[in-house]
Amino acid sequence: MIIIGTILAYFCVLLLLSRVIGRVGDNDAFFRANRKSPWYLVAFGMIGASISGVTFVSVPGMVINQNMAYAQTCIGFIFGYFLVAFLLLPIYYKLNLTTIYSYLKNRLGNRSYKTGAYFFLISKMTGAAVRFYVVCMILQRFVLEAFHIPFPVTVIVMVLLIWLYTRRSGIKILVFTDTFQTFCMFAALLLIIYRLLGALDMNVSQAINTVIMDKHSQIFVFNDWLSRYNFWKQFLSGIFIVVVMTGLDQDMMQKNLTCKTLRGAQKNMCTYGLAFLPANLLFMGLGVLLLHYMQRVGQPIPAVPDELMLLPTAGGMLGSGVVVLFTIGVVAACFSSADSALTALTTSYCVDIRQQPENEKLRRKAHVVVSVIFIFFILLFRMINSTSLIDAIYILCSYTYGPLLGLFAFGLLSKREVNDRLVPYVAVLSPIICFALDTIASLLWNYKFGYELLMLNGVLTFIGLMLTKLKL
Repeated sequence: MIIIGTILAYFCVLLLLSRVIGRVGDNDAFFRANRKSPWYLVAFGMIGASISGVTFVSVPGMVINQNMAYAQTCIGFIFGYFLVAFLLLPIYYKLNLTTIYSYLKNRLGNRSYKTGAYFFLISKMTGAAVRFYVVCMILQRFVLEAFHIPFPVTVIVMVLLIWLYTRRSGIKILVFTDTFQTFCMFAALLLIIYRLLGALDMNVSQAINTVIMDKHSQIFVFNDWLSRYNFWKQFLSGIFIVVVMTGLDQDMMQKNLTCKTLRGAQKNMCTYGLAFLPANLLFMGLGVLLLHYMQRVGQPIPAVPDELMLLPTAGGMLGSGVVVLFTIGVVAACFSSADSALTALTTSYCVDIRQQPENEKLRRKAHVVVSVIFIFFILLFRMINSTSLIDAIYILCSYTYGPLLGLFAFGLLSKREVNDRLVPYVAVLSPIICFALDTIASLLWNYKFGYELLMLNGVLTFIGLMLTKLKL
């Protein structure tokens, strides 16, 4: 009952924050927080919004198969955040945008605009629903199953609570709730590490030395160009991942556009970008320490990397107190990403698809419908219950960001016009060609594309847009 009480108390704090801060519920507050958000709160909250519940569970387990090579991608993230801060944010603020896809309408045309918005809606809805589903399954398996709570009830209640504290003021309240949730997430993470150090009879200095000396602490891979963990592949992919999945993603950019000034938004982006590497190093360091713990208690290394975090923490090996901390950490990470996704989806639908940014009645209805569709997707994944299908959906979502990269790159780097009527066909064809190339490369040369597929997808979209104006 302590776990259930902790979860309920956590939700009560979110609802209280929503009640106190979100008294004004007009569309400007919901979509842009009246452009009055303090940049430092946005920066801190963005860390939690970027680290989903799946990341909370998965990053420690990465060290089993790839050591700390993921840090190479995180180094690329830093440069990507600086590009977003000084290349994209000035454009968004100059045009005074509510959604970033409005830029495509000004530069390329209405069909290009709608294409970008639809690609965002599809990828964000499916991707966010899959991530939320995975976290709900983890909580169900390790926490709520003991209380005989049905899975549909878990999903409906959790999405309902997100709707309750976001329905009135949307992004305005998220600036504050995400700050609270990021604090809870890292507090839980640090306390889990503290309890783990106690189980290993280590102090902080010994733990740091253990992580540094461990073979799994290897970060850089320079000698194997074919490896998907090669430094340059990871580094360059990290840059483009941030540019696309943050700079061209309404969900991630909406909070940045609530800052009072461009300078404040740039401070937020740079601070948040610099903090992302040490935050992930902390998760990976925890993974190394968990390997040592499993060895000490005589347990085999899990075949599934995610189990490295789940078995000692959620599984109760480190005690019931750690189960509570794990629950808080996962719920905080899960909610801080899901709530912003639902708000961004509502915003994009009202502003980009319906093009009625002032219609408050439409916004309230859309927020309800988006939440219901979100529940439907999660329960559908539960019915199918296929890990391979979930993996396929993740891959599909990664493909859908490539056309966004190509569209924005064409608008920013070229002064040419496009045949707006043909843009949707180009945007759909590019991911299909990428899939075909990936399949052929795997069959003929045993080469599997990694994150660089995103760059290839963007290049193909860019080329396709140039070809739309050729006179045949």
